[in-house]
Amino acid sequence: MKGVVFTEFLEMVEAQFSSEMVEELLGSCELASGGAYTSIGTYDHRELIALVVALSEKTGAPAGALVHEFGRHLLRRFTVGFPGFFTAARDTFAFLAQVEGYVHTEVRKLYPDAELPTFECHSEGHDRMDMVYRSSRGFADLAHGLIVATAEHYGEAITVEVEDLSGGARKHVRFVLRKPAAAE
Repeated sequence: MKGVVFTEFLEMVEAQFSSEMVEELLGSCELASGGAYTSIGTYDHRELIALVVALSEKTGAPAGALVHEFGRHLLRRFTVGFPGFFTAARDTFAFLAQVEGYVHTEVRKLYPDAELPTFECHSEGHDRMDMVYRSSRGFADLAHGLIVATAEHYGEAITVEVEDLSGGARKHVRFVLRKPAAAE
């Protein structure tokens, strides 16, 4: 997993909790990297899981909720770091439809060894989109947070239903996105 994910996670922890919490996490987890992350480095995704589990234990917040919030944090950071991705789309559905073909292509140019999840999008009219997530890492809560924050970015009220197709492993998930019905 790319180091930028780790550095952003620790930035979120510092912003939402404290720099002391970051130090506690790094000190309480057995991390092969020693917790020294660079944005361009590559690290074992299990280190992020260990950090999330430790944060969950220290705060009492469910791990899935923390990962979801991290997805929201990441999206907000992406809008600042990569504004062109967002100006190229007119709304949430248009942006999400281009993640696999455009956004991930550009990410691979920056990080050729990145192991990215896959997303298949199917539009069901103008008010529904099904987005199927697949990843060997099981970070569907992160994807869910990214989707929710995308709708927030575009100022759209979109509901997201989550259906785990992997029996609880969170590796194969269908997100059903719905825009509210237009007022008659």
